[in-house]
Amino acid sequence: MTDEPPHGEPFAAGREADVFALGPGRVLRRYRNGDDATREAEVMAYVGGLGYPVPAVFSAAGADLVMERLDGPTLAQAGLAGRIGLTEGSELMAGLLRRLHDLPARSGGAGTIIHLDLHPENIVLTARGPVVIDWRNAGDGPGDLDTALTALILAQVAIGSIEHDLMAGAGEMLDHFVDVAPGDPLAMLDEAVAFRRTQSTMSPDEIAELGTAAARVRKRRADTHERERPAKPGTANASANNQQREPG
Repeated sequence: MTDEPPHGEPFAAGREADVFALGPGRVLRRYRNGDDATREAEVMAYVGGLGYPVPAVFSAAGADLVMERLDGPTLAQAGLAGRIGLTEGSELMAGLLRRLHDLPARSGGAGTIIHLDLHPENIVLTARGPVVIDWRNAGDGPGDLDTALTALILAQVAIGSIEHDLMAGAGEMLDHFVDVAPGDPLAMLDEAVAFRRTQSTMSPDEIAELGTAAARVRKRRADTHERERPAKPGTANASANNQQREPG
């Protein structure tokens, strides 16, 4: 790596990594547990080469990933500040997932590229548009698993399992996301729960409430289907509909 090693405290930190400023336009993302970042860099370079919005990657070695520094708030920050509406944010996430799932798998086989952690804190709203970060879990796979994981993470925030300032609005974002998301958020929801259970970043309390979060996702889909179900003949709604169709 040609860049100077970072000194001092990181200017940003997540559950797994710290981010250091390296100079104009560059940051270093370093995994605390020493995990290899090269695979993540390869996936980012692949999707970026196909036109998907990711930070430019300059180098990767061991636990270190040097990439483009992004200027702008995360989707979560913009939502909390009222710079973007909650339903608009849901549509933005759904659109980014749809674009990603339109890309071919790196293996050339079935499936697509999936992020497996696409949520409001991993979308940065830059001058060139939204850019997706944190490709730690990304790879080839079924798009429905990706969609289910986004819904599940929103539900975890909505029920208070994951503490976040967006909690009050996460339920509204989830409800709209389930309605507009690509694929079927329920098709691989059980697999999404199983995946979350294996993640070392999840606390025992968060793992214990995964079932409740999944039920929150299912409830929204059930409510949506109930609203869309045609009224049965003889019910109040059916009678009202018939009266509206009768000539005056």
